[in-house]
Amino acid sequence: MDNVAFSTKMDGVVIIDQTLLPNEERTITLTTIEEMYDAIYKLRVRGAPAIGIFASFCLYVLANKIEADNIDTFISILKKDADYLNSSRPTAVNLSWALSRMLKVAESNKNCNIAEIKQMLYKESVDIKTEDIAMCKAISEHGLSLIKDGDGILTHCNAGPLATSKYGTALGPILLGVERGINFKVFADETRPLLQGARLTSYELYKAGVDVTLICDNMAAMVMKDGKINACFVGCDRVAANGDTANKIGTLGVAILAKHYNIPFYVFGPTSTIDLECKTGNDIKIELRDQQEIKNNLFEKPTAPEGVKCYNPSFDVTDHSLITAIITQKGICRPPYTSSIAALFE
Repeated sequence: MDNVAFSTKMDGVVIIDQTLLPNEERTITLTTIEEMYDAIYKLRVRGAPAIGIFASFCLYVLANKIEADNIDTFISILKKDADYLNSSRPTAVNLSWALSRMLKVAESNKNCNIAEIKQMLYKESVDIKTEDIAMCKAISEHGLSLIKDGDGILTHCNAGPLATSKYGTALGPILLGVERGINFKVFADETRPLLQGARLTSYELYKAGVDVTLICDNMAAMVMKDGKINACFVGCDRVAANGDTANKIGTLGVAILAKHYNIPFYVFGPTSTIDLECKTGNDIKIELRDQQEIKNNLFEKPTAPEGVKCYNPSFDVTDHSLITAIITQKGICRPPYTSSIAALFE
């Protein structure tokens, strides 16, 4: 099933509602900007690459709804729509990257009429998705070179096809390897508080025939100590110029444990997640989410007293010193990251 697509009339964007997985696989069609914002904020669509693809489709659909007499008015409304969508999740750089790319198409073609620009936006959004498929395949190939048959791999959160276009980033080498007859033993962190590892990663891997075992987040140290883990694979939502990476909350803890047990810790993501304007992880804005997600969201009854305060950062930042390598579609970056990352853009 396609993760993100246009509706048949191109007046809406169709997505799999990831909040319903694994118990129900349902597509929903989003036609208004409020629905699109809500889908990103409430994680109906999630994963940095998928958010970027989704945002580009959304902006094209919204462009189709704009009725303007001249190019300047059209672009002004388009920018306003892009800014609103961009405010839904500040940490994932693919969101702003995709929206900026779409706006650049409109702004650099002011000599064309509005109908022509709308067609250009359509092509650009399709190109973004097509390029992501190729990027995921390339990342998967590079990642597969780091592991061998029978390896145990620990994952955190979800960086598979649901979070991208195909294969995924951190799950890509696993899925590609299984296609080629290579077997792995995957231990998937459940990933509190929204359980993306349990609901999504174990779901994707199980469906693909991968040997996957679900564990609570606080069991990662034990499986590492017991020698069950040969590598840790995680995705990323933003990479700073020095190699610090923002990913789902709990990633930092996994990296610290891996360092202690001398286990390679690999970060996977397309170059679109690298923000060269962001010098270090200290410059990454961390999204704080609703406190109720911790004690109410996935439970029949609250798991703590009503008045208890909760601290709910969606991401944490892993220091580059804890990262063995960063795997992109252009190749594998190793320390020092200031040099290897910069080389990707030369």
